[in-house]
Amino acid sequence: MRITAAPFQADKSPSWLIADLRSDHAGELGAVMIYTGILSVSRDGAVRDFAREHLHTEQQHLELMASVLPSSLRSKAQLPWRAAGWLIGALPALIGEQWVFATIEAVETFVDEHYAEQIERLRLQALDQTLRETLEACQADEIAHKHDAAARLSGSPSLALSLWLRTVRWGSEAAVMVARAV
Repeated sequence: MRITAAPFQADKSPSWLIADLRSDHAGELGAVMIYTGILSVSRDGAVRDFAREHLHTEQQHLELMASVLPSSLRSKAQLPWRAAGWLIGALPALIGEQWVFATIEAVETFVDEHYAEQIERLRLQALDQTLRETLEACQADEIAHKHDAAARLSGSPSLALSLWLRTVRWGSEAAVMVARAV
């Protein structure tokens, strides 16, 4: 789905909203790099098709976030977001398709929750309905990615994969905190 940018006035927005949008931009940059990392190392046709399809959506989200948030307000840590995203995609792709799909499901579960918190806060404070609808559309895409990845999983995760998924979750939580701050 093609989502259009919401008109947004940063100078009239609360600081928490700017911080959240900064984390959204950083997250979408990381997502683009996750799929780029997968495509850099995977030779599995199904994984590559999956990654190409979702990369396209994440590129649209990144463009959207870039159009909403002025460059002066974006995270100053873009190089780490690029590197971390690439590794989060490439490492599982080196191991196998189940690791890729489990990683994407975990990342998209986190992103779904992250967007849900922001959407609810915008709703409760009756702020910027257009921006809220834009975030809801992005969230819907991320939920679709989560379900697509989950549908491709088989069996229970190994101990190693479970530990990897916890690390990815922890890293996502830490990245949001950092991106909100810088």
